Amino acid sequence: MSERRVLLVKMSSLGDLVHALPAVTDAAAHGFRFDWVVEEAFAALPARHPAIINVLPIAWRRWRRRLWRDRAELAAFVRRLRCERYDLVLDAQGLLKSAVVSAAARSPERAGFDRASARESLAALGLNRAIAVAREAHAITRQRALFATALGYPAPRPESFPDFGLKAGYAAGAPVVDRAPLAVLLHGTTWASKLWPEPYWIDLARRARSNGFEVALPAGTVEEEARAQRIAAAAGAIAWPRMSLADLIDRVTQAGLVIGVDSGLLHASAALGVPTVGLYLSTDAGRTGCVGPRARVLAADFPCAPCASRICRYRGVAAREQGETIEPACATSVTPARAWAAVEAVLDADRAMLLTAEPMSIRGTP
Repeated sequence: MSERRVLLVKMSSLGDLVHALPAVTDAAAHGFRFDWVVEEAFAALPARHPAIINVLPIAWRRWRRRLWRDRAELAAFVRRLRCERYDLVLDAQGLLKSAVVSAAARSPERAGFDRASARESLAALGLNRAIAVAREAHAITRQRALFATALGYPAPRPESFPDFGLKAGYAAGAPVVDRAPLAVLLHGTTWASKLWPEPYWIDLARRARSNGFEVALPAGTVEEEARAQRIAAAAGAIAWPRMSLADLIDRVTQAGLVIGVDSGLLHASAALGVPTVGLYLSTDAGRTGCVGPRARVLAADFPCAPCASRICRYRGVAAREQGETIEPACATSVTPARAWAAVEAVLDADRAMLLTAEPMSIRGTP
């Protein structure tokens, strides 16, 4: 089977890139290989997949603030993009920015989401093939369906467990007893409504330490560094300094446990096969819940959850615990006790997997 070259345009965010990896694995089994246009900050992740020949970093998040000053860098990216002629350009993001990049590439055919399926409907205007994909499906299922239709092979069954193609750490079958007794707490995320209260993190860190784990908290911003240091000081944990995505992924891969709010690194941890518990507040676990062979999701059970709002808009009676207001209020249904019960379920299932080699379900619910 001769290899067919596809340019994949999916630039951000980190979680969205993870969602596309199983589709890349599916396509690779049918003879396709990819170059991937991705935001420079996230280039370390797709580079780990064996079906990715070239990663083409783009700095749109940086360039958009100063296009004239960075015009030479932008022109150099376009020249590199056009060096290769592709059998197909696949816009797997469905945004205007990804549509512009797709249009600049050299290919006789461009495929992507149709107007009803894309996140920004105008992104479908420049496509030769606009593909309808159910919006309510999980993001991984959407990507696998899009790739299959665009590239002309049978779509995998929705219930089939995804292969992220990241052969490292637990994904290579290393048993839990051989891994570092390290719990990584992913407290940082981009939406305020997805943040778990600091007192909860302190409680959870103490539970992890009392169960024999060393606890570490990474940070990607100044605000996250300050929060990590406060939690670490109160719970006897370690606040990691800021580091590159590649280094952070390497560290997370070596962990025995990851617990985090909905974030790109949570999805990467689950995809890498690390025992992972995702804490979902404002976002819909049914559509973007973390998925992996050792992943579980704990979702808020609250009248307005999931609200899909960046900022909590709850205006009901304030949620209070031990005299303190808990924000967002839906976090009161995702307590440290429930989170640790989910951790114990993950670790018990992981030990059972060593005997049965059966992955957890794609839904990932305890």
